Amino acid sequence: MDLFNVKDKVVLISGSTRGLGLSVAQGFADNGAIVIINGRKQSDVDSVVHELKEQGNQAKGYAFDVTAKEDVINNVNKIESEVGPISVLINNAGIHRRNPLEELSLDDWQTVLDVNLTSAFNLSQAVFPYMKERNHGKIINITSLNAEKARPNIANYSAAKGGLKMLTKSMATEWGPYNIQTNAIGPGYFQTDMTEKLVQDPDFNQWVKSEVPLQRWGVPEELIGTAIYLASDASNYVNGHTIYVDGGWQASL
Repeated sequence: MDLFNVKDKVVLISGSTRGLGLSVAQGFADNGAIVIINGRKQSDVDSVVHELKEQGNQAKGYAFDVTAKEDVINNVNKIESEVGPISVLINNAGIHRRNPLEELSLDDWQTVLDVNLTSAFNLSQAVFPYMKERNHGKIINITSLNAEKARPNIANYSAAKGGLKMLTKSMATEWGPYNIQTNAIGPGYFQTDMTEKLVQDPDFNQWVKSEVPLQRWGVPEELIGTAIYLASDASNYVNGHTIYVDGGWQASL
Protein backbone atom coordinates (compact mmCIF):
# COMPACT_ATOMS: atom_id res chain seq x y z
CA MET A 1 0.00 0.00 0.00
CA ASP A 2 3.04 2.31 0.22
CA LEU A 3 2.63 2.73 -3.54
CA PHE A 4 -0.50 4.79 -2.88
CA ASN A 5 0.79 6.62 0.19
CA VAL A 6 0.16 10.39 0.19
CA LYS A 7 0.73 10.97 3.90
CA ASP A 8 2.31 14.36 4.67
CA LYS A 9 2.51 15.32 1.00
CA VAL A 10 1.62 18.98 0.44
CA VAL A 11 -1.27 18.99 -2.04
CA LEU A 12 -2.45 22.30 -3.51
CA ILE A 13 -5.95 22.08 -5.00
CA SER A 14 -7.38 25.09 -6.82
CA GLY A 15 -11.10 25.76 -6.48
CA SER A 16 -11.39 23.41 -3.50
CA THR A 17 -14.06 25.11 -1.39
CA ARG A 18 -16.92 23.31 -3.13
CA GLY A 19 -17.91 20.58 -5.58
CA LEU A 20 -15.41 18.06 -6.92
CA GLY A 21 -12.45 20.06 -5.60
CA LEU A 22 -13.76 19.92 -2.05
CA SER A 23 -14.43 16.20 -2.30
CA VAL A 24 -10.92 15.51 -3.59
CA ALA A 25 -9.46 17.70 -0.83
CA GLN A 26 -11.41 15.72 1.75
CA GLY A 27 -10.10 12.48 0.27
CA PHE A 28 -6.47 13.57 0.41
CA ALA A 29 -6.88 14.93 3.93
CA ASP A 30 -8.46 11.69 5.11
CA ASN A 31 -5.42 9.86 3.73
CA GLY A 32 -2.93 11.97 5.66
CA ALA A 33 -1.94 14.64 3.12
CA ILE A 34 -1.42 18.29 4.04
CA VAL A 35 -4.16 19.86 1.95
CA ILE A 36 -3.94 23.45 0.71
CA ILE A 37 -7.46 24.79 0.21
CA ASN A 38 -7.90 27.53 -2.38
CA GLY A 39 -10.77 29.75 -3.42
CA ARG A 40 -11.42 33.41 -4.06
CA LYS A 41 -13.32 34.15 -0.84
CA GLN A 42 -11.35 34.05 2.40
CA SER A 43 -14.47 33.13 4.40
CA ASP A 44 -15.12 30.06 2.23
CA VAL A 45 -11.49 28.96 2.49
CA ASP A 46 -11.45 29.45 6.26
CA SER A 47 -14.68 27.48 6.66
CA VAL A 48 -13.35 24.42 4.80
CA VAL A 49 -9.98 24.53 6.62
CA HIS A 50 -11.77 24.75 9.97
CA GLU A 51 -13.98 21.75 9.14
CA LEU A 52 -11.03 19.63 8.01
CA LYS A 53 -9.05 20.48 11.13
CA GLU A 54 -12.04 19.65 13.32
CA GLN A 55 -11.86 16.16 11.81
CA GLY A 56 -8.22 15.87 12.84
CA ASN A 57 -6.86 16.44 9.35
CA GLN A 58 -4.00 18.66 8.16
CA ALA A 59 -5.15 21.67 6.16
CA LYS A 60 -4.08 25.21 5.31
CA GLY A 61 -5.96 27.88 3.40
CA TYR A 62 -4.86 30.44 0.82
CA ALA A 63 -7.47 32.66 -0.80
CA PHE A 64 -6.37 34.08 -4.14
CA ASP A 65 -7.53 34.50 -7.73
CA VAL A 66 -5.96 31.74 -9.84
CA THR A 67 -6.46 33.84 -13.00
CA ALA A 68 -4.25 36.63 -11.62
CA LYS A 69 -0.63 35.76 -12.43
CA GLU A 70 1.07 37.83 -9.72
CA ASP A 71 -1.32 36.60 -7.01
CA VAL A 72 -0.60 33.02 -8.05
CA ILE A 73 3.18 33.47 -7.94
CA ASN A 74 3.10 35.28 -4.58
CA ASN A 75 0.88 32.65 -2.95
CA VAL A 76 2.81 29.67 -4.32
CA ASN A 77 5.97 31.25 -2.89
CA LYS A 78 4.22 31.71 0.47
CA ILE A 79 2.99 28.11 0.54
CA GLU A 80 6.49 26.82 -0.20
CA SER A 81 8.00 28.91 2.63
CA GLU A 82 5.18 28.65 5.18
CA VAL A 83 3.90 25.09 4.71
CA GLY A 84 6.51 23.13 2.79
CA PRO A 85 7.35 21.80 -0.67
CA ILE A 86 4.32 21.38 -2.93
CA SER A 87 4.43 17.72 -3.96
CA VAL A 88 1.15 17.70 -5.86
CA LEU A 89 -0.71 20.43 -7.76
CA ILE A 90 -4.30 19.73 -8.74
CA ASN A 91 -5.68 22.27 -11.22
CA ASN A 92 -9.37 21.94 -10.48
CA ALA A 93 -10.80 25.48 -10.70
CA GLY A 94 -13.64 25.67 -13.19
CA ILE A 95 -16.86 27.46 -14.05
CA HIS A 96 -19.68 27.27 -16.60
CA ARG A 97 -21.34 30.11 -18.51
CA ARG A 98 -23.86 28.49 -20.81
CA ASN A 99 -25.23 30.04 -24.00
CA PRO A 100 -25.72 29.10 -27.65
CA LEU A 101 -22.48 29.61 -29.56
CA GLU A 102 -23.93 32.35 -31.79
CA GLU A 103 -25.06 34.29 -28.69
CA LEU A 104 -21.95 33.73 -26.58
CA SER A 105 -20.43 37.02 -25.47
CA LEU A 106 -16.71 37.62 -25.62
CA ASP A 107 -16.72 38.13 -21.85
CA ASP A 108 -18.35 34.74 -21.22
CA TRP A 109 -15.93 33.12 -23.67
CA GLN A 110 -12.84 34.71 -22.10
CA THR A 111 -13.88 34.25 -18.48
CA VAL A 112 -14.47 30.51 -18.90
CA LEU A 113 -11.12 30.11 -20.69
CA ASP A 114 -9.35 32.11 -18.00
CA VAL A 115 -10.74 30.08 -15.09
CA ASN A 116 -10.70 26.62 -16.68
CA LEU A 117 -7.50 26.83 -18.74
CA THR A 118 -5.31 29.84 -18.02
CA SER A 119 -5.43 29.25 -14.26
CA ALA A 120 -3.81 25.85 -14.80
CA PHE A 121 -1.09 27.50 -16.88
CA ASN A 122 -0.52 30.11 -14.15
CA LEU A 123 -0.32 27.66 -11.26
CA SER A 124 1.75 25.08 -13.11
CA GLN A 125 4.30 27.68 -14.19
CA ALA A 126 4.51 28.92 -10.61
CA VAL A 127 5.18 25.50 -9.05
CA PHE A 128 7.48 24.28 -11.83
CA PRO A 129 10.74 25.89 -10.62
CA TYR A 130 10.32 24.26 -7.22
CA MET A 131 9.48 20.86 -8.66
CA LYS A 132 12.35 21.13 -11.13
CA GLU A 133 14.82 21.95 -8.35
CA ARG A 134 13.64 18.92 -6.35
CA ASN A 135 13.52 16.72 -9.47
CA HIS A 136 10.08 15.52 -8.43
CA GLY A 137 6.46 16.57 -8.75
CA LYS A 138 2.94 15.59 -9.72
CA ILE A 139 0.51 17.82 -11.62
CA ILE A 140 -3.08 16.71 -12.11
CA ASN A 141 -5.38 18.71 -14.37
CA ILE A 142 -9.14 18.27 -14.03
CA THR A 143 -10.52 18.29 -17.55
CA SER A 144 -13.92 16.88 -18.51
CA LEU A 145 -15.77 14.45 -20.71
CA ASN A 146 -16.50 17.63 -22.68
CA ALA A 147 -12.85 17.74 -23.74
CA GLU A 148 -13.85 14.88 -26.06
CA LYS A 149 -17.61 15.29 -26.53
CA ALA A 150 -19.39 18.54 -27.32
CA ARG A 151 -22.99 19.39 -26.65
CA PRO A 152 -25.04 22.56 -27.23
CA ASN A 153 -24.47 25.74 -25.22
CA ILE A 154 -21.04 24.97 -23.75
CA ALA A 155 -18.63 25.80 -26.60
CA ASN A 156 -16.50 27.93 -24.26
CA TYR A 157 -16.28 25.15 -21.66
CA SER A 158 -15.49 22.45 -24.23
CA ALA A 159 -12.81 24.62 -25.83
CA ALA A 160 -11.22 25.30 -22.43
CA LYS A 161 -11.25 21.66 -21.34
CA GLY A 162 -9.99 20.50 -24.73
CA GLY A 163 -7.16 22.99 -24.41
CA LEU A 164 -6.40 21.70 -20.92
CA LYS A 165 -6.17 18.17 -22.27
CA MET A 166 -3.48 19.29 -24.73
CA LEU A 167 -1.75 21.47 -22.14
CA THR A 168 -1.46 18.30 -20.05
CA LYS A 169 0.39 16.60 -22.91
CA SER A 170 2.65 19.63 -23.38
CA MET A 171 3.56 19.73 -19.69
CA ALA A 172 4.26 15.99 -19.73
CA THR A 173 6.50 16.39 -22.78
CA GLU A 174 8.50 19.39 -21.60
CA TRP A 175 8.68 18.72 -17.87
CA GLY A 176 9.02 14.94 -17.90
CA PRO A 177 12.85 15.21 -18.02
CA TYR A 178 12.67 16.77 -14.54
CA ASN A 179 10.74 13.77 -13.14
CA ILE A 180 7.48 15.70 -13.10
CA GLN A 181 4.50 13.60 -14.13
CA THR A 182 1.55 15.54 -15.52
CA ASN A 183 -1.77 13.78 -16.09
CA ALA A 184 -5.42 14.66 -16.20
CA ILE A 185 -8.71 13.36 -14.90
CA GLY A 186 -11.78 13.76 -17.11
CA PRO A 187 -14.94 13.49 -15.03
CA GLY A 188 -18.18 12.55 -16.71
CA TYR A 189 -21.46 13.76 -15.28
CA PHE A 190 -21.17 14.15 -11.51
CA GLN A 191 -23.73 15.42 -9.04
CA THR A 192 -22.38 18.72 -7.67
CA ASP A 193 -23.75 22.17 -6.91
CA MET A 194 -22.66 23.19 -10.44
CA THR A 195 -24.82 20.48 -12.03
CA GLU A 196 -27.74 20.55 -9.59
CA LYS A 197 -30.10 22.25 -12.06
CA LEU A 198 -29.30 19.59 -14.65
CA VAL A 199 -29.89 16.79 -12.15
CA GLN A 200 -33.27 18.30 -11.33
CA ASP A 201 -34.23 18.58 -15.03
CA PRO A 202 -36.17 15.32 -15.70
CA ASP A 203 -35.29 15.19 -19.40
CA PHE A 204 -31.60 15.90 -18.91
CA ASN A 205 -31.40 13.55 -15.95
CA GLN A 206 -32.92 10.75 -17.99
CA TRP A 207 -30.63 11.51 -20.94
CA VAL A 208 -27.52 11.17 -18.73
CA LYS A 209 -28.73 7.89 -17.23
CA SER A 210 -29.54 6.50 -20.67
CA GLU A 211 -26.07 7.36 -22.04
CA VAL A 212 -23.98 6.06 -19.13
CA PRO A 213 -23.63 2.26 -18.99
CA LEU A 214 -23.75 2.43 -15.18
CA GLN A 215 -27.09 4.23 -15.62
CA ARG A 216 -26.46 6.90 -12.99
CA TRP A 217 -24.59 10.12 -12.25
CA GLY A 218 -21.23 9.94 -10.52
CA VAL A 219 -20.86 11.11 -6.94
CA PRO A 220 -17.87 13.33 -6.03
CA GLU A 221 -16.26 10.73 -3.76
CA GLU A 222 -15.74 8.49 -6.80
CA LEU A 223 -13.02 10.83 -8.09
CA ILE A 224 -10.80 10.47 -5.03
CA GLY A 225 -9.19 7.12 -5.86
CA THR A 226 -8.04 8.19 -9.32
CA ALA A 227 -6.61 11.43 -7.93
CA ILE A 228 -4.67 9.61 -5.20
CA TYR A 229 -3.34 7.14 -7.77
CA LEU A 230 -2.02 9.95 -9.98
CA ALA A 231 -0.55 11.76 -6.96
CA SER A 232 1.25 8.72 -5.59
CA ASP A 233 4.28 6.62 -6.51
CA ALA A 234 1.90 4.10 -8.10
CA SER A 235 1.80 6.34 -11.20
CA ASN A 236 5.48 7.27 -11.50
CA TYR A 237 5.71 6.08 -15.11
CA VAL A 238 2.32 7.43 -16.14
CA ASN A 239 2.74 10.75 -17.94
CA GLY A 240 0.62 12.78 -20.34
CA HIS A 241 -2.60 10.80 -20.08
CA THR A 242 -6.21 11.65 -19.32
CA ILE A 243 -8.12 9.12 -17.26
CA TYR A 244 -11.83 9.47 -17.89
CA VAL A 245 -13.99 8.73 -14.87
CA ASP A 246 -17.26 8.71 -16.74
CA GLY A 247 -19.14 5.53 -15.87
CA GLY A 248 -18.26 4.08 -19.27
CA TRP A 249 -19.78 6.86 -21.38
CA GLN A 250 -17.03 6.84 -24.01
CA ALA A 251 -16.93 3.06 -24.15
CA SER A 252 -20.51 2.85 -25.38
CA LEU A 253 -22.12 3.89 -28.64
